[in-house]
Amino acid sequence: MTDRQIRVQLLLTGNEIMSGDTVDSNSAVIAQRLGELAIGVYRKVTVGDDAVLLQTELASMVGTSDLVIVNGGLGPTVDDLTAEVLAIVAGVPLEEHPVAVAHLQTWCTRRNLQLNAANLKQAILPKGAAIVDNPTGSAMGFTMLLGDCHVICTPGVPSELAAMLDLIVEDLAKRLPHAPDRNILRLQTFGLGESTAQQIISDSVDNWPPEVQLGFRAGAPQMEIKLSVQHGSALPLQQHCRDQLAALFGDHIIGEGDTLLAERVLQLLREQGASLSTAESCTGGLIASMLTRIPGASDGFRAGFVTYSNAIKTAVLGVQESTLEEHGAVSEAVVREMARGAMRHSGADYAIAVSGIAGPDGGTPDKPVGTVWLAWGNHSTLRTHNLHWPVERTLFQTMIAAAGLDMLRRMLLGIDEEPVYFSQRAAATPQG
Repeated sequence: MTDRQIRVQLLLTGNEIMSGDTVDSNSAVIAQRLGELAIGVYRKVTVGDDAVLLQTELASMVGTSDLVIVNGGLGPTVDDLTAEVLAIVAGVPLEEHPVAVAHLQTWCTRRNLQLNAANLKQAILPKGAAIVDNPTGSAMGFTMLLGDCHVICTPGVPSELAAMLDLIVEDLAKRLPHAPDRNILRLQTFGLGESTAQQIISDSVDNWPPEVQLGFRAGAPQMEIKLSVQHGSALPLQQHCRDQLAALFGDHIIGEGDTLLAERVLQLLREQGASLSTAESCTGGLIASMLTRIPGASDGFRAGFVTYSNAIKTAVLGVQESTLEEHGAVSEAVVREMARGAMRHSGADYAIAVSGIAGPDGGTPDKPVGTVWLAWGNHSTLRTHNLHWPVERTLFQTMIAAAGLDMLRRMLLGIDEEPVYFSQRAAATPQG
């Protein structure tokens, strides 16, 4: 292989992708990981579970590529055809691979399962195939060299693919005659949209160096900003650009790499020897879920209360019935009482409380769908804010949960400046 002109194609297989029952995210993940080696994907094809179509497409790709990555079709069922098709294209028989059998035996033993014939199908591979370890799943990946083309077969389960890509990228880096020294610096942000971020950069930075490629990857709830350089000699320029972004977006930058909002909040709590509780209505426990996904969350997270109805707000958190009657559940007064009740019952130092109207129904002229009150802080300083975030229900819950975490992050860091989204998502009318 060469390192700059590698022709890479992706072949994705599965009726569930073709029907739309499963959304293809794997090709994006593969492309991103290959990008770390300065390898670009120039073509991808998705084919259903049809042996003839798969054989035709794979044979064509092998003849016109340096690298083909096949994703999917490695499972135990009759519609998993990748090994069979690759054996036909390679002109070799299928055979039981002892390493794959041993892997399956270990996988089943750990789960108290009996290794059966269906599972053993995953160990029937083309003769001469080399195994790629699957740290999490039952189906091993495998590779073959067909002529001048390197073929890598990977499982379709996203978590298994992600775990295997570390090994695949490491192996590919060794195969490149001149390992690229491309460096990608990734910044995780919250509260900035792509267009807003790009406009601020365009308005503020006159001469962005061409050696530093600027990229954005929008997501919910975070947005990633990437600074890529092709050569180590450009690393000082990359750092200069990173410093410029810190000056422009500093309080919106959560961290580097794969840092998550919840992870950053827990880190700050741990550093300060403090604890947190949550009181949630419209987000249904999502803030607590985001926190407890992080290993070691118990170091900083004390308790989460999901108080969806007014009666439970009163019974569990001690929200006064008179407060609910006078102000309504979606109000500053109620989230203040929710936050104080969460701290009182859990013994936590800090709390985040949220109550809003996720929709699609339930809005009023004074409090339309998307209205939400947030409270965050500790026993001595409890802050609140009213936002209007009129988006689809699930996205509303995601962004509001993240906003609660972000505001506590800012408090723990001593940041007093309001985030951009406060003005962008300001409630249209005073609430409370």
